[in-house]
Amino acid sequence: MKKLLILLSTAWLATTAHAADPLPSWNEGASKQAILQFVEKVTQEGSPDFVPLPQRIATFDNDGTLWSEQPAYFQLFFAIDRVKALAPQHPEWKTKEPFASILKGDMKGLMASGEKGLVTLVMATHAGMTTEEFEKSVADWMASAKHPKTGKPYTAMVYQPMLELMSYLRAKGFKTFIVSGGGIEFMRPWTEKTYGIPPEQVVGSSGGLKYEVRDGKPVIVKLPSLVLNDDKDGKPVGIQRHIGRRPIAAFGNSDGDLQMLQWTMAGSGPRFALYVHHTDAEREWAYDRKSPIGKLDKGLDEAKAKGWTVVDMKNDWQQIYPKQ
Repeated sequence: MKKLLILLSTAWLATTAHAADPLPSWNEGASKQAILQFVEKVTQEGSPDFVPLPQRIATFDNDGTLWSEQPAYFQLFFAIDRVKALAPQHPEWKTKEPFASILKGDMKGLMASGEKGLVTLVMATHAGMTTEEFEKSVADWMASAKHPKTGKPYTAMVYQPMLELMSYLRAKGFKTFIVSGGGIEFMRPWTEKTYGIPPEQVVGSSGGLKYEVRDGKPVIVKLPSLVLNDDKDGKPVGIQRHIGRRPIAAFGNSDGDLQMLQWTMAGSGPRFALYVHHTDAEREWAYDRKSPIGKLDKGLDEAKAKGWTVVDMKNDWQQIYPKQ
């Protein structure tokens, strides 16, 4: 009987410990402990590092930080599908780059057009519609499109450990924001359902908008112009413009997030910066310094020099994607 009670007690303690673990998909180690210790000290009343609720701002990059980004940014796949759908209305695209490469299925040709070509692509496929029409096109695409390598819906390729982290932070009084180089209008239709982040807490690259009256109805129309490139040094600008408070915690995965992490860590009081390092070629992708997508070079060096947390995806995460 005594042995049975010991076994039952041990099982109960193990179950209770697991239930109490806010980050169950994270392996025990330095990264997990750094997160837990930071959150504990800034949320514990009476602690010298206590941070009042209004100041508990955490910003997250999206591509490569909250969901996968290989072999190309997911918004690019959306734009490619838009080109194919709109091509009958634009016969000139057959000979005009970067559209011609897309219609021929030439991804190398598309990527060779560089950032200018990609901006042209996004402007041409995103502009002209009302924001409501664009939101519907994104929602419809998200509901049916599949990733070319994994065959999964794109919203199934979010990172389970980061979902847990965002939920944990919100439970501790943090307000979580996305600050991404991706288009703000592209992300807003699905981030609340996928991440629990409402549209007003999404900061992204922004195109021009115009108020019009169409068929007697007021609408907002997307214009073919770029107002904010929310990448690299544009991220602190986007944070100031949309949030108005410096974050106390920032999470990224590439050199495009470096300035956001620097801006966060330059503030007074307790601060936290974390990089997701893609090291798992088997369950996801392994890349860093030389990758054309999600390059992590200067940021990796600075993180090590300044003691920022660097998550080793292969060793720190028990699982990558949510279980289906």
